[in-house]
Amino acid sequence: MINRENYTNENSKVVDSWVKNGWLWSIPVSHEAYLKAKEGEYDIVLTPTKSVPHEWFGPLNGKRVLALASGGGQQGPIFKALGADVTVLDYSDMQLEREKEVAIREGYEIKLVKADMSKPLPFDDSSFDLIFNPVSTCYIEKIEPLWKECYRILSKDGILLTGVDNGINYIVKDIDEREITHSLPFNPLENPLLMEELMKDDAGIQFSHTLGEHLTALLNAGFKLTNIFEDTNGDGHLHELNIPTFAAIRVIKE
Repeated sequence: MINRENYTNENSKVVDSWVKNGWLWSIPVSHEAYLKAKEGEYDIVLTPTKSVPHEWFGPLNGKRVLALASGGGQQGPIFKALGADVTVLDYSDMQLEREKEVAIREGYEIKLVKADMSKPLPFDDSSFDLIFNPVSTCYIEKIEPLWKECYRILSKDGILLTGVDNGINYIVKDIDEREITHSLPFNPLENPLLMEELMKDDAGIQFSHTLGEHLTALLNAGFKLTNIFEDTNGDGHLHELNIPTFAAIRVIKE
């Protein structure tokens, strides 16, 4: 039975199954892309289509980077190529395995941590200079505890980069995105019909969090907002209408 205590375990298993089926966000970077990154040529995304501006990162050589819910061998290898000391946290065994495969292929060491980001993070205060978190908070019910934990484990002047879903994807049917069918908030732990729908679609257990909710939680945690941009799904009807469904956010711990 799925409840508030174990729903993230279900998501871990679902992501493992996606990886086995060739999920887009589990396809590691190529050897060629890794070599280009060592020369300073790279693109990293927090959201489906738009690359993060390089100035958002600042110099990465020697920086302590946490790739949060960021397994899959896509971002970690780029950070390593740029000289960062990288830790990858993910709750999917298969995503961490992809990360390990790239590290073996390229001959570097990387710290891999299996942990649930809906719980207290297993790191000391001020452990990192940069946290990179691609879209993943839609798989946890409460975002406030996570952003407080990120603030805690960042050093002074540390940077948090996160990609977030703004909730619009949850009000429409995935099939054609032309009909509004759900109200917000979208919370399957509160609505059994939503849970049934997600289970039928093998979509994992997902939750809506609006952009306003994220920004409020980040500011309440103590962060200062320094930059933001919006992005679309990359395909589908909402994308064709240029409707933003995601945002990339940069905040700092002063």
